[in-house]
Order: sequence, then C-alpha cells, then structure tokens
Amino acid sequence: MTKPLLPVLAIFVCLAAPVRAASLDDPFATDALAPPKPSPQAAGRSADVPCTREIPAALTAIDAVDLALCNNPQTREVWSSARAQAAQVGVAQAAWLPNLDGRLGASRLRNDQRYYNSNSAQLTLSWLVFDSGARSASGENARQLLEAAAATQDSTVQSLFLSALQAFYTAQATQAAVVSTSEAERAAREGFNAAEARYKVGVATPSDRLLAQTALSQSTLTRIKAEGEARNALGTLANVMGFTAGQKLALAPPPATLPDAAFTQEVAALIAEAEVRRPDLKAAEAQVRAAQASVDLAQAQGRPTVSVSAAPTWAEADRVSVNGGVLGVSVNLPLFTGFDTTYRVRAAAAQVDVKEAQRDRLKNQVALDVWKAYQSLTTATQSLKTTLDLVASAEQSERVSLGRYKAGVGTVLDLLTAQSALANARLQRIQAALDWFVYRATLAQAVGALDYTLLLPATEGKP
Repeated sequence: MTKPLLPVLAIFVCLAAPVRAASLDDPFATDALAPPKPSPQAAGRSADVPCTREIPAALTAIDAVDLALCNNPQTREVWSSARAQAAQVGVAQAAWLPNLDGRLGASRLRNDQRYYNSNSAQLTLSWLVFDSGARSASGENARQLLEAAAATQDSTVQSLFLSALQAFYTAQATQAAVVSTSEAERAAREGFNAAEARYKVGVATPSDRLLAQTALSQSTLTRIKAEGEARNALGTLANVMGFTAGQKLALAPPPATLPDAAFTQEVAALIAEAEVRRPDLKAAEAQVRAAQASVDLAQAQGRPTVSVSAAPTWAEADRVSVNGGVLGVSVNLPLFTGFDTTYRVRAAAAQVDVKEAQRDRLKNQVALDVWKAYQSLTTATQSLKTTLDLVASAEQSERVSLGRYKAGVGTVLDLLTAQSALANARLQRIQAALDWFVYRATLAQAVGALDYTLLLPATEGKP
C-alpha cells in the first residue's frame, strides 16, 4: 500500500467506526426514526391488550377499533411508507461517508506470435469533502418528509379509528332497526287480527280488513329491508376490521347512557385546538419545510464541490509487476449548465408555494370540519332528547287507538295512523342515537383528539 493512501484510510476507519457498532442491515438505525407500528397501544390503549384476530362473543366499539388497528391492511401500508421514508434519511446520511471501490482485471494477450497474461487490481477511495450544503439540504428534506410520513400515519390511524366506530354504530343501529320493524310488524298483525275478528262478526267493513292487510304487508316488507341493511352493515364492519365480509359477528347491546356535555366548549376553542393537534395539518407543515429544503438543495447543486481520492494500483503483464498509487483533489466549478440550475431553483421555489397553498387550504378545511361536526353533534344531541319524548307519546297513542278499535269506538284509519307514527318514531330514535355517537366521534377526529378516552367512559366502561 502506498504511503499517500494511509492518512485517508485512517480517516475512513474513524468515520466507519460508529457504523460498525450498528446493525449491518441498518447501520444508521433508521428504524428507530420511523414511527411505531399502528396498534391499539400506539393509539392510547392499555399496554396489556395484545393485537389479535380473535373476535369476542359480544363485539363492542372498543373491540371493533382494536381489531381494525391490528388487522386492517391500511395500517401496514401506511407504516411501510413511513419506514421507506426513514430509509431515505439513511440514504442522505450515507452521502457524508467516503466511497471505496475495487476493480480487478485479467486478460490474455497476443504479441508477435507470443501469448501472455495481464492482470491488474485497483482500490479507489473517494470522498466528497465540500458540496456547498447539498448534503445538508438533502438530509433536511429527508427528515422533514419523514416527519410528514409520521403525521400522515397518525392521520390515517385516526381516520381508520373513525371508520371502525362509524361501521360499528351503523351495524348497531341497523340491528336495532330490525327489532323496531319487527315490533311494528307485530303491532300491524295485531291490528289485522282485530280487523279480521270485527269483520267476521259483521261490525267492520271489507275496506277495514283490506287496509289492515295492506299495513301488515307493508310492515313485513319494511322488516325484510331492515334485515338486509343489517347484514350489509355487518359485512362493512367486518371489512373495516380486516376480515372478509361474511365473517360472523355478534354485537353487544347499545349502552344505556345519555349524552354528556364534554363537547360544549366554544367552537372557536375547538378550531384552535384542531390547528395544533390535527396530524394531517402537521404533515402539511412538514411538507412545506421539506420543499424549502429542496430549494436549498437545488441551489447547492449549482455551486462548487471538492472531492479527494486515493487509489493504490497493481498491474502485472508478461511477468512484470508494477505498483503505484494516486492521491488527488478534484474541484468542480459549474460555470454554465445551460440554465439548468436556474430552472431547478425556480421549480423548487414554486413547489414551496404549492405546499404552502395546500397547507392553508387544509387549515381552512380543518376549521370547516370542526364547525360542521360541532353543529351536527349539537343537533343530534337535541334530536336524541326530543325523540325520547316522541317515542313515549307515540307508544301511548298506539295503545289507546288499538284499545278504542277493539272496543268498537275507533276507526281502523286511526289505528293504522297511530301504528305508523309509532314505527317512524322508533326509527327516528334509532337514527338520532346513531347520529349522536357518530358525530361525537367525528368531532373528536376533526379536532385531532380521537382516541380510546372517547370510548371508555361513554360506552362499555372497559378498563
């Protein structure tokens, strides 16, 4: 080995020492930079709840979210994307280390009817020692994109969290609708039986009997449709949780709780909180910073660079060996590149404007999301309380109308009207409860605060 190469190799050994201490498949430990894999624990669940594909006998909202975060392929996709961006940080760090290349050659030569062998070997160490800040800008760009990927993962987890809750509450509501429509069918059958009995004894007209029969057939059709919607809702829930649509599911009964007032703080305060907590807004901010780093990178790529290189060589031809070595410094001065750098900088600066506009547009959308979710939840809360009174009065009206009709002092139209009003009131009560649970979760997601704390006190109360 030639003496000029020794100092450079010594520096290379010093730089490579931390790399040797790390894992060979991840020398810069970029896996530690990536966000944790989406899971119930990463979303705030207790650490003693493992990921599983086992579906409990009575599925609750918390169980649905657990299974969705553990099994939905979307979580693996977004986590893999974040890990890929973390690896790009490693690519940017690798640019700071020297490159070591080896070359071997062997050939068979013929000269003046004589054959002989020629062999050569070369080891080249090259190191970019100055690049006008290009590597720093590239590293900053990679780190900001990693931050954006991590925030995007958080946003995806919250969206999946909300999707699981929406699917679960919809499935619960459709099953409650099946019970309600079955009860309406039972009441219609009782009314038909009463009309049939009165018709047989001659105190009711054929028209009364036909009207009661029509109401019974209509209520049966409504019940059949409700059962189909319930089956579709269960298939959607199974899909969100990462299972096939035909997976058998049994849902726990809805919680018998009244709405709380935890959301009733000023909507302006909720919007301000969302601007701080929303992960997609954080991702947009990181994208802006990454674009700004890209401007620095484009500018640096048009500036001078300095590289050093060292290469010991060995060659043998016709049994004559030659040893040598090269130690050099290379300075690259880009004097004119056909305005390539100019337009690269302009393009990068325009991307900054694009990312800033996207961030501002998202900020306005966040405010709108919070506003609409807040107003929808307020309406749903008022509707839920009103439908309780509506169902109670409709039940009493139906009982009175049925009693009057059986006693011969009421008409079949009065009875059918009361039964229809009761069926509609029950369905409105079910829809109001569904809206309240969904809009409560939607508001939490709009603010960026959707986690298990929303479910524990308000639903099953599971630890």
